[in-house]
Amino acid sequence: MIDFHNHILPNVDDGSKSLDISLEMLTHAANQGITDVVNTVHYQHPKVETEDISLNRIQRKVNELQKKLDQNDIRIKLHLGAEVFFLPNLISIKDDQLATFSHGKYMLIEFQVHQIPHIQKQQLFDLKMSGVVPIIAHPERYKAVQENINIVADWLEAGCLIQVDAGSPLGYLGSKSKIASEKIIKNGWCQLIGSDSHDNKNRNFCLLESVDLIRSWGISNVDEWVNDNPSSIIDGTPISVDFDYMEEAKPNFFSRIKDRIGLS
Repeated sequence: MIDFHNHILPNVDDGSKSLDISLEMLTHAANQGITDVVNTVHYQHPKVETEDISLNRIQRKVNELQKKLDQNDIRIKLHLGAEVFFLPNLISIKDDQLATFSHGKYMLIEFQVHQIPHIQKQQLFDLKMSGVVPIIAHPERYKAVQENINIVADWLEAGCLIQVDAGSPLGYLGSKSKIASEKIIKNGWCQLIGSDSHDNKNRNFCLLESVDLIRSWGISNVDEWVNDNPSSIIDGTPISVDFDYMEEAKPNFFSRIKDRIGLS
């Protein structure tokens, strides 16, 4: 399996606080059958405003941690990535190889938990039209989505991908996130599962446990979310998404824009 979304680099963001913790976390990941880990360091987030979150530094940190994994026979391959905090500058940062997984094809984007700004609609549309596919990080944790699950379908209709945190359906991130994640998954609106692991205690890797739970719901394509789709993002290749707008159908911002400019 590939874990897409975690914070395992020691002493970089709000994730692992030491090399020993990182190695313990990644040993736990390997024991679950995780072979690849896409590190997604916080990017332009207030949590890292005093940190050097540059391509050169983060690549060096990934290389250093990979060397330690190899020395300790922890059979995991690390990949470079970032979790971009939403600001109205997505177009201007899209050429940063850290922000778009080195190849410029995908960008993982997070919002404030309590606020999804209206301007995000135009920003995501412009990003998609520029050739970068937005990936919405853990929408089930956003208050607006918990109150209106249709927001997720709107993002999908706009060409975004959806990443659910593995701990959400397990109830580790609260009851509201659990309920919203189950709706997203059972509606067929999820394309990626990531642990969003931060430490070796309360927020460790839990990908296998989550996948087993989702399989028990009768979801047959969950393997795509932890193998095929994250592999496509690493390689910069397209991901095909089929989904049904299962909630009440209604025109939205993105469909109106598409109609106006004649996109299919």
